[in-house]
Amino acid sequence: MQADGTSKRSKVKELYIFESLGKKKTTEVVAGDICAVVGLEDFNIGDTIACMENPEALAVISVDEPTMSMTFSINNSPFFGKDGKFVTSRHLRDRLMKETEKNLALRVEDTDNGDTFMVFGRGILHLGILIETMRREGYELTVGQPQVIVKQIEGTRCEPYETLVIDVPEELASKAIDLVSRRKGEMLVMETKGDMQHLEFDIPSRGLIGLRTLMLTNTQGEAVMAHRFTEYRPWKGLIPGRNNGVLVSKFNGSTTGYSIDKLQDRGTFFVDPGEEVYAGQIIAENIKPGDLLVNAVEGKKLTNHRASGSDDANRIAPKRLLTLEECMEYIEYDECIEVTPNFIRMRKIILNEDDRKKSEKKIAIEA
Repeated sequence: MQADGTSKRSKVKELYIFESLGKKKTTEVVAGDICAVVGLEDFNIGDTIACMENPEALAVISVDEPTMSMTFSINNSPFFGKDGKFVTSRHLRDRLMKETEKNLALRVEDTDNGDTFMVFGRGILHLGILIETMRREGYELTVGQPQVIVKQIEGTRCEPYETLVIDVPEELASKAIDLVSRRKGEMLVMETKGDMQHLEFDIPSRGLIGLRTLMLTNTQGEAVMAHRFTEYRPWKGLIPGRNNGVLVSKFNGSTTGYSIDKLQDRGTFFVDPGEEVYAGQIIAENIKPGDLLVNAVEGKKLTNHRASGSDDANRIAPKRLLTLEECMEYIEYDECIEVTPNFIRMRKIILNEDDRKKSEKKIAIEA
């Protein structure tokens, strides 16, 4: 029986029960057994397998609604197809639709662009696990900035809220409270448990984007965070995002130690000398607000004269490594992440600098 009350006749081809770490074929199961059924098609979460002569449906299970969305699209960077096995929109769509069959809280919708899909999930971690799984399976894709799902409830613009729980050493509690307060969080509970401070907050889901990285940085990695969805409430207002801009590569090519050494005082790099980059790729974090176009592929000009030991004087700091989840929290609305089996790169959605400026002017005029 289906969740809407209708019935459909189907035939079970094979029946399995789980035994130790494997499964065993059987002809019958009893109450309490966890089993696997082969042969049913076009089923949905909440449908009941019952006797056709006297069907009795079970209550439909409740699954939390998605609170966050991201765009998934094909990889359209200059490095398209160099690393992955599955790179077309058909591959991407089939994989996402297959995921919805077992991932209860995930939803996938087509967009006006045939190469782009809107994926809805329960948070950054939920979507990050899906992206990481696809990356390891050989998929190439581009994902956009996570956005919370906004609803109109009784004519009021509402957003999802969550209960945030933080356990942090007592001497660092003030830093944790300050970070959450800046992101529109309101304290509910403050308790001392031994040497730790137990904090509970009510915070919009938007405020959680990028909070984990900042929290770990400001508490020397000693904060433990967990959060769960509560309900939709009226829009809380503007929440500050990333403070610093980024350094964007101006040319395609291989980065050089000479160029990076000269640019180190401008920001913290995400690439090492010798890495292949392309125009529009984000290669460093700017020390100031605003984006800066830089040339990181320029080599040192050769001359007949050479100062003794000058090349050895270059001291290039190691690149800053960001995980997939950290990249998802880091990017802004005009940026995206290129995900391949062996690389995770941040880039501008519009790679060409002139086209980016035209797009920004158009957005400013419309605003």
